[in-house]
Amino acid sequence: MRETHSPKIQEHMMISISRLILLVAISTSTAVIAREASKNKLVITGSSTIAPLALELGKRYEKQHPGVRVDIQTGGSTRGITDARQGFSDIGMVSRSLYPEEKDLVSYTIASDGIAMIVHKTNPITSLSREQIISIYSGKIRVWQELGGKAGAITVVNKAEGRSTLELFLHYLKLKNTDIKAQIIIGDNEQGIKTIMGNPQAIGYVSIGTAEYHESQGTPIKLIPLNGLIASVDNVKKGAYPLSRSLNFVTKGQAENLAKDFIAFARSEANADLIKEQYFVPIQVKE
Repeated sequence: MRETHSPKIQEHMMISISRLILLVAISTSTAVIAREASKNKLVITGSSTIAPLALELGKRYEKQHPGVRVDIQTGGSTRGITDARQGFSDIGMVSRSLYPEEKDLVSYTIASDGIAMIVHKTNPITSLSREQIISIYSGKIRVWQELGGKAGAITVVNKAEGRSTLELFLHYLKLKNTDIKAQIIIGDNEQGIKTIMGNPQAIGYVSIGTAEYHESQGTPIKLIPLNGLIASVDNVKKGAYPLSRSLNFVTKGQAENLAKDFIAFARSEANADLIKEQYFVPIQVKE
């Protein structure tokens, strides 16, 4: 016997079915919108050294590509590696070359940079050797008088773990992070600059590009020659400075779609002016 329902029950059933259809339609529409939005948003995370350059590149890219949003987030090169691997970002910013165990990532060099030892502008020290820096950072030299400076204890400023600047610095000195006797641990370059300008007894190391820019703006810091070699973008360009590195974008596998286009944009000669404005060295891209 066929089951029948009262007109009121049938009306409720029709309303419920209509609501269900509406919810499915809304859900499908929302998913489509989300997919379309993701196609027009680029998330880039990692190195604080590269971030200011990436930000300027992103602004120009957005102007030339209406509807596209480029989101830049810092956190260090280790974050850039991790986020790219796990899909949290489209592009990772890494201010060093990739390690052999990072072969699952593809690296695209966008510029070159160096690492400068910096002190307060009032510090009379004019040059340091690699051996002297090792002695300072390992705690063997603790006062500036031993280096011909003014009386006072040296405040050693070191980078936090996960920063590629620290990795390159340790590699150059042939030290482990546990060998370093630091009084202050800092994160990004800007924090390093502020720490040195606020402490005449301090010594630290940051991106040459960042340091040259701040020095040109009158910030009371001084870049110290290393083994007699001036810490400058020009010497990095010539390959004459020992503490230099490549600045890279990295992706999980070959870059595709929006990420591929943005990387090509960043590496194009047309945008080399932005790289120079950040005091980095543009690269020659081989077609």
